[in-house]
Amino acid sequence: MMTTEIETYFEDGCGRCALFATPQCKVRAFTKELAALRSIILSCGLTEEVKWGVPCYTYKGANILTLGALKASANVGFFKGALLQDEYKLLKKPGENSQTGRSFSFTNTHDISAIETHIRAYIFEAIEIEKAGLKVPTKDVSEFDVPIEFQRKLDEFPKLKTAFEALTPGRQKGYLIHFSQAKQSKTIEARVDKWIEHILNGKGMMDK
Repeated sequence: MMTTEIETYFEDGCGRCALFATPQCKVRAFTKELAALRSIILSCGLTEEVKWGVPCYTYKGANILTLGALKASANVGFFKGALLQDEYKLLKKPGENSQTGRSFSFTNTHDISAIETHIRAYIFEAIEIEKAGLKVPTKDVSEFDVPIEFQRKLDEFPKLKTAFEALTPGRQKGYLIHFSQAKQSKTIEARVDKWIEHILNGKGMMDK
């Protein structure tokens, strides 16, 4: 029987994505938890495939959620999690600046079994949100602060300003958030300098 890409991920995650290229593969550390969550997700009628190196579950081609292993847990991430009612208070923001995604994590199969019905409820709600065509309201690029260190570069190099403004709003936001998270001016300058060439090439932080 031929091994599919998705099966390869669950069997050898560290070999499938640079994200898991660590001395101790996170996928292998949470094999049972991932298997339990995968079974629940598939029972909800979603299509399973690999995107961005991790299992992604879709409904009629639309992304609903991802399944993967983080540093210390198995994780289910909802693309439009901010729209979920979160009746059982399970969801968390993946990061401080996350506007749309929400996730919940597990470290053992007992906890998964205990709230299996709740997990399904969240998944079905996410599917209904997609069916309804709902979108998460997000901040416009103009609402993000531009660090003065980056603004100086934009003013000094017109080509950089043109290249940055040509990026998609999502890519622009990614850079502004990354630059603004640094607390010291010299750190911001270092981050800006690191990504200038990437910006000039029309790429976002996640683009190779």
